Amino acid sequence: MVLIVDDDRAIRVTLTLLLERNGYAVMRADSPAAAMDIVRSHADLQLVLMDMNYTLATDGEEGLTLLKQVKVFRPDTPVILMTAWGTIDLAVQGMRNGAFDFITKPWNNGVLMDRIETAILLHRPQPDSETPQSSFQHPKSGQTLTCGIGETLTYDTGQSLTYIIGQSQGLLSVLATVRRVASTNAPVLITGESGTGKELIAQAIHELSRRADKPFVKVNLGGISTALFESEMFGHKKGSFTDAKSDRTGRFALAEGGTIFLDEIGELELASQVKLLRVLQDQTYEVLGDSVTKRADVRVVCATNADLRQMVNDKTFREDLFYRINLIHLHLPPLRERQEDIPLLVEHFIRQTCVTNGLPISTASPEAIQYLQSLPFYGNIRELKNLVERTLLMKVPAPSNSEQSLLTADDFRTHAQQEAGSAQCHTQAGEMLAAGAGESMTLDELERLAISKAIEKHSGNLSLVAKELGISRGALYRKIEKHGL
Repeated sequence: MVLIVDDDRAIRVTLTLLLERNGYAVMRADSPAAAMDIVRSHADLQLVLMDMNYTLATDGEEGLTLLKQVKVFRPDTPVILMTAWGTIDLAVQGMRNGAFDFITKPWNNGVLMDRIETAILLHRPQPDSETPQSSFQHPKSGQTLTCGIGETLTYDTGQSLTYIIGQSQGLLSVLATVRRVASTNAPVLITGESGTGKELIAQAIHELSRRADKPFVKVNLGGISTALFESEMFGHKKGSFTDAKSDRTGRFALAEGGTIFLDEIGELELASQVKLLRVLQDQTYEVLGDSVTKRADVRVVCATNADLRQMVNDKTFREDLFYRINLIHLHLPPLRERQEDIPLLVEHFIRQTCVTNGLPISTASPEAIQYLQSLPFYGNIRELKNLVERTLLMKVPAPSNSEQSLLTADDFRTHAQQEAGSAQCHTQAGEMLAAGAGESMTLDELERLAISKAIEKHSGNLSLVAKELGISRGALYRKIEKHGL
């Protein structure tokens, strides 16, 4: 049962016909008082679709008050607000007060039904017995997917889906949410430190969705300047600007029907955030140099290692965009909080490295695992993978000694200490430059040297590099491209 609350009879009739045509039972109310009578007497409400204003006033206070009242009586019933672009700030206030989503008038019927179906599906009661290790069913093919502890997500036919390895409660909780939301079109925000596997989770969401047979397009927003944002994301026509010597297909067009993964969303400049919000809100965009409006049938998954809520408070990230991308939030805990995953990851990386490089299959001793579990791994899974690979590749096996296939704590300790020693060398090099050792170098050469040494120091972890250099990741990407690093 869906409740429509609007003082405009034409809107109530239009929405009723749309919903009933899609198989939903509908009730209607033309005022907050009438709406609350229905809310109090009907426990089977699946959704409330409500306007923000009911009298000549346009401040939205009536809608916000009604929302709070609905949430008191039906806290688990999702509410979608209907608003106009001029009252987006009101919609954001509504999201703060518990609204599930907001839709702008005039709406697109397809977009509206998609939001309604997503809200109802995500608020459907789940069986208490449901566990993160239970099987997945692919929405398109009906094939069963299994997610065992320490296993890969695979089809029952043996086809590999993606590597999601671990047995920690934090990871299994994320996978349970992935299974629940994958079949919807809800936007997902994945947060976590660099190297925790955000891209793999995004890919799993895509491959478990109804869009699995369509493209999965990855975009690193930290590497796209504001000047090129529209061209990269929406495409351009030949001659639309200087150097536009041919047509270019944008990323949203490449992802048509599938999923677009917007990595490093926190690096997006404010001017570009406005343009992205438009396409996420209306699901339409225009190619540069073309006046034809195109519809974007794309599911959006974003990722960041930044604190977007703090950025909203600091006015460096738009609050309305934050709520638009944050409908579903998945947080990947750092590896230091998932120590029980380390043995499984080490075993996987050892096997992978040995097979790739034609090495005898090795294994890590219990003492080695214990040592690895004691490390902080600020670079997370990426740092662990690098350490395992480096240890394996640098270990020289004795042909007649079978014990050489066993990796000890000392093997890993040697290379972990080498990395620490390398960092000290880089620090000393920086001090030498500051003391005048690089007086014969140009500023560009000094900048290139500083960036390359920082990249080497942090094993390619660009978040740590940017933090050390005191610049944003977006600026770092541009400097890396400038210097050809």
